[in-house]
Amino acid sequence: MRTDLRNRMESSVDVLKKEFAGLRTGRASIALLDPVMVDAYGQMVPLNQVATVSVPEPRMISVQVWDRSMAKAVDKAIRDAGLGLNPASDGQLIRVPIPPLNEERRKELTKVAGKYAEEVRVAIRNVRRDGMDQLRKLEKDGLISEDEQRKFSTDVQKLTDDMIRAVDEALGVKEQEIMQV
Repeated sequence: MRTDLRNRMESSVDVLKKEFAGLRTGRASIALLDPVMVDAYGQMVPLNQVATVSVPEPRMISVQVWDRSMAKAVDKAIRDAGLGLNPASDGQLIRVPIPPLNEERRKELTKVAGKYAEEVRVAIRNVRRDGMDQLRKLEKDGLISEDEQRKFSTDVQKLTDDMIRAVDEALGVKEQEIMQV
């Protein structure tokens, strides 16, 4: 049971890290273009299924389109994704410069990061509640003693505290990255 709770909590932290990777910080990251969907051959597909995305410089994302006829669609998809990016097309290569963030946008992004972190904290606490409920049920059914239930409860609480600390550390790092000029 303990490994199940740990896995569920760790997967919540992993989701947070993916969410953070998609937040624009003024520094280029291929994860920034993850939400971009391209209208390719009559259906919407993720950008990484029609092009190779790379980061040649700290403030530049390079998108190498595999099929030359898709270049315009990829350019349009990046513009329409609501990321505030302005790609420059050069045949099959599309360069996406990452503009520096202004102070207001930085503060807004730290609030968004905080919201993501709080959602993950709540998810971790929900996993803890499920674990505690299971322990109470096991004790009620006579499968574990009251002392064992108390010991396992302490373990679950310690695991929860460790995971919340990991979330807070990840948030601190991300806020520092966002506020860095």
